[in-house]
Amino acid sequence: MRKEEIIRTTAETDIRLVLDLDGSGKSSIDTGCGFLDHMLTLFASHGRFDLEISCKGDTYVDDHHTTEDIGIALGDAFCGALGDKKGIVRYGSMILPMDEALILSAVDFSGRGYLGYDLDIPTEKVGTFDTELVEEFWLAFVRRCQCSLHIRQLAGSNSHHIIEGAFKSAARSMRAAVSIDRQFADEIPSTKGVL
Repeated sequence: MRKEEIIRTTAETDIRLVLDLDGSGKSSIDTGCGFLDHMLTLFASHGRFDLEISCKGDTYVDDHHTTEDIGIALGDAFCGALGDKKGIVRYGSMILPMDEALILSAVDFSGRGYLGYDLDIPTEKVGTFDTELVEEFWLAFVRRCQCSLHIRQLAGSNSHHIIEGAFKSAARSMRAAVSIDRQFADEIPSTKGVL
């Protein structure tokens, strides 16, 4: 079973996260940040990941520590749930329309952390959420998950649509990449023999 639980406690956040890669998209998300809850709920749904997250963070300061630390915990959960990555497709990509926004994402669960981030979000905030934290979330995720993730905006003018499109596109790319290739279920998808 490709499932992982992460407990992460620091002076800034207290997080419990449970991820099941082979779920049905069910989620229970309570980060203390409404916009981030929304993004993670749709991430779980579009990825078909079962995801539980509870976080008590220092949101009286701002949402930075909560957002970054949840990215860390989610990256750790993906890394643990994938194990040796035997049988996974490894690569996934998606071009996803979200009204006027069009977002491309591509992922490689390569064992190497890299973020190619090219979103031009026109406002500094969506509600109370600082839009610069979108990049912080994904950067924390790829560093801990050790995957290469590219997120590129091809069109879009509405900040909410751009960010939502990015989370949905990334989720669908990851859903494809972590799926098991039945023809190669006992193989590591690398000529090196390890990922």
